[in-house]
Amino acid sequence: MTPAEQSQHAIALCQMAPVIPVLVIEDIAHALPLAQALVAGGLPVLEITLRTECALDAIAAMAGVEGAVVGAGTVLSAAQMEAAKAAGARFAVSPGATPALIDAARVNDMPLLPGAQTCSEVMVLLEQGYTVQKFFPAESIGGAGALKSIGGPLPQVTFCPTGGISVSRAPDYLALPNVACVGGSWVAPKDAMIKGDWQAITDLARAASQLPR
Repeated sequence: MTPAEQSQHAIALCQMAPVIPVLVIEDIAHALPLAQALVAGGLPVLEITLRTECALDAIAAMAGVEGAVVGAGTVLSAAQMEAAKAAGARFAVSPGATPALIDAARVNDMPLLPGAQTCSEVMVLLEQGYTVQKFFPAESIGGAGALKSIGGPLPQVTFCPTGGISVSRAPDYLALPNVACVGGSWVAPKDAMIKGDWQAITDLARAASQLPR
């Protein structure tokens, strides 16, 4: 799968909902009900970060939920990409990009959403065919204002900004012509997962799914 083909898959995923939940799952028991709650609220595309011991098991469990499109986040190496695919991930997200990671995405036919911060990083990825990229960590590198500025000289690149974005800040990004969706963790607060308050998460997801763009 070429970078251009990967970006075609990525934009299709981004267009499914205005928010992609970025999820850190520490208890495997939370995986199934969490996926069900988010999908019920209208957020079908789920990014499970590979930051916990049970992350791959969570991907495997959530991949079986009807309507869910599950991917792996914080993918940093070819080995992680291969493991994520074997667990059932249908896309990969990285905070940056390396030649080895890009090659692994091609070899494994895995749509990759590679991260970029600067115009130079965006241009390097664009040269390789990535027209859809992650802008990370969005809030700490200038927020929506910075992304709007990047869109001036580089209008051909579409972004999914993530990193520190809240429900109150999301509309600023979604209003930009070069933003397809945002990544956010606010739809799955840790305290709600610990309590098993899945209805609260469904309600947050439903509100997020209705954000204008």
